[in-house]
Amino acid sequence: MTSCHHVLVVNGVVSQPLSDTPPISLFLQNHSGAYTTSRTHNGVSSLLFWDRHLLRLANSVKILLRNSPKWFGASPGTSITESLIRPRLEDCLREGFPLALKERERTGNQEFVVTAFISANSAASCGFDSYVHFGAYRPPAESGARLAIVGLGREIAAAKHSEWVRRRKHLEKLRPPLATELLLSNDGDQILEGSVTNFFAVCRRRETAGTPDDSRSSYPFEVQTAPLRDGVLPGIIRQLIIEVCSRKGIPFQEVAPSWSDRSWWVEAFISNGLRLVQQVELIQAPVSWEGLQSKTWEEVSWEEKRFEGSPLVTTEILKEIMELANSEGYPIKNFF
Repeated sequence: MTSCHHVLVVNGVVSQPLSDTPPISLFLQNHSGAYTTSRTHNGVSSLLFWDRHLLRLANSVKILLRNSPKWFGASPGTSITESLIRPRLEDCLREGFPLALKERERTGNQEFVVTAFISANSAASCGFDSYVHFGAYRPPAESGARLAIVGLGREIAAAKHSEWVRRRKHLEKLRPPLATELLLSNDGDQILEGSVTNFFAVCRRRETAGTPDDSRSSYPFEVQTAPLRDGVLPGIIRQLIIEVCSRKGIPFQEVAPSWSDRSWWVEAFISNGLRLVQQVELIQAPVSWEGLQSKTWEEVSWEEKRFEGSPLVTTEILKEIMELANSEGYPIKNFF
């Protein structure tokens, strides 16, 4: 099959030639700013959770302007709001989707990863440049994710920014063979999130005295994920999972899952805007956290947690998220 060219639209103008457009990972490594990544759904008929992505992107811009203007390429005092961002990005989407669909016709059926990116530009009338990048989306293998706990939590985790794309590269030397995602922890025990995902553990519930009026106490499991205050990205799918658990009566705690409590874990899963929800097959962790950052994966002794059986809670949550994907998809036809 012919490879699909990436499409990049900058301030409403398609970057040409398409053959020179870099993949999104390389683009983010070479640009400073805030971004959010979604994908198309149901044969490129809708863009997943577009309104939620816009709000998160605008909030990331606000956080970077306040806490680290240099990571945004802006001078202190710059103000960029969602009401300014939305129309400019939608101009980019209107220009980019027709070309992306032509690429789809040329190369075969596929969905698209759609990344919206905002970078400061004092010379622009609005004070920033807007980018939308389109790339072919290839779903991960159906087998479960294989995770490894390898590195410290991110800086300014509340914002999704390209500086993290550059900084997370140092984690790669600790990636064991076959690991599909890397988990972050500041102490080797409390798991914060993945390098590009949020992490959830499904735990057997411990009996707690004095809670006879808890209507959910008979539910045998609870879902745990690190709270935002611990320094994790406020993922869009993460928030949807919290809402799903509340609606379905699945006990949920915003507390960092502890590796030392892994004997209580019966399932685990990760989430982000592309994978939505993916079950975990295996987690590896260093036996010792001492001096870890100066080592490579070959120099580390690993222990592991393997999950067996059907992930019933994960499957139930995924089913609900897929229904939300269908109901909250933003119709692509609105961009024409």
